[in-house]
Amino acid sequence: MIRHLTKYKKIMPLVPHSPLRDFARLAKALGDPHRLHALMALRSGELCLCALIALLRLAPSTVSKHMQLLELAGLITPRKSDCWVHYRLATRGTPPNVRAILRSVTAALAHDPLVAADARRLPHIRSVDARKLAACYRKRS
Repeated sequence: MIRHLTKYKKIMPLVPHSPLRDFARLAKALGDPHRLHALMALRSGELCLCALIALLRLAPSTVSKHMQLLELAGLITPRKSDCWVHYRLATRGTPPNVRAILRSVTAALAHDPLVAADARRLPHIRSVDARKLAACYRKRS
């Protein structure tokens, strides 16, 4: 079995773009509670990476990696503004299957207690200046 899987891993890089690979990226991106948490927070609009760090209460490098996986799956779109990176749910040019999965995930998790708690915390996090949020994470490192 292990030998079969290693052969599969060697073959997959040779397939540049396929529905199978795209779906595997989506499944991987949706397979972590922190990434789902971030996706649900982005329903209310664009968020700076610092705000996501404050919301998720994870290390900056960890949040960056989570956001990178969501971006690779086509679920979110980054926007750079000076030294800040802002994320939003993917909309323009998003394949129909990704949009359908996003709708399904957001509908399924809409009444989750953690999502409701985030909805109450987000206005406060959004009101804090991004420089202040970033400064407190630099001190921790």
